[in-house]
Amino acid sequence: MEQDYLLLYKTLFDHYGPQNWWPADTPLEMMIGAILVQNTNWRNVEKALIKLRPYLGAEALDRLQEEELAQLIKPSGFFNIKAKRIKSFIQWWKQYNFSLNRVKKLEKETLRKELLNVHGIGRETADVMLLYALDKAVFVVDAYARRIFYRIGYDMPNSYDQFRLEVEQTFPEKLDVFNEFHALLVEHAKQYCRTRPLCDKCPLSSICKKRVEGD
Repeated sequence: MEQDYLLLYKTLFDHYGPQNWWPADTPLEMMIGAILVQNTNWRNVEKALIKLRPYLGAEALDRLQEEELAQLIKPSGFFNIKAKRIKSFIQWWKQYNFSLNRVKKLEKETLRKELLNVHGIGRETADVMLLYALDKAVFVVDAYARRIFYRIGYDMPNSYDQFRLEVEQTFPEKLDVFNEFHALLVEHAKQYCRTRPLCDKCPLSSICKKRVEGD
């Protein structure tokens, strides 16, 4: 099946409209949220962010003891692990004097490599930070994207980066498109393309092969 990523994007956008992601008040809150959401759902992240809000400044997080941070983010689960990851991220950012503008001036792949060298930041977490906080046009390959692309009939590479780059070549440096595309895929996976899909009313039914995992 021809892999028409633009058609997929337009079909989703026409159905759902703009998603206006990421749900955060500041870039720092967005990046902390990207760490907190690892292995949990967004409801738990929101609970943790409410407790953490008085400390949602880079300098405040830098001063906060790891044990104190862990207790504040307890609702997100794996709180000791995530506290260590947040502190590692803050230490990385500190070398840029907590300047978002200095970080944004780095080339996309250079910045991505630096983020991936931070303890606890993997490809998906790095890419959502790049996309929603650091204004870099990247395609986020998460479980929802893999599920939807597979069911539609797209034969994508198993490699995260090969998958990412294949889609990125269709929309070179279109930050707004990648911002919406990721959010639209998440919304569609929650509304229709669930573990048990609701195919009858799916807005993608006209372009979907309805492949089942394992076929």
